[in-house]
Amino acid sequence: MSEVNYTVMSDQELRQYFLLHREDKRAFRAYLDRLSDRKREIITTVDDPNFDEKIQAAVLQKMKAAKV
Repeated sequence: MSEVNYTVMSDQELRQYFLLHREDKRAFRAYLDRLSDRKREIITTVDDPNFDEKIQAAVLQKMKAAKV
């Protein structure tokens, strides 16, 4: 059996590959490593008085970006 090269796969391809090959622990680890390497934007904090508005705005922004 040949080695799978996870680095040449896009994020979506790697995700789909893992979903189809759930026994492949290296694919799962590669996917988690990619996710952990990404910069995360902090939208708000729990004690922010505008918490709900900021969360709703972030969700709407993601939904608009997904439609493009």
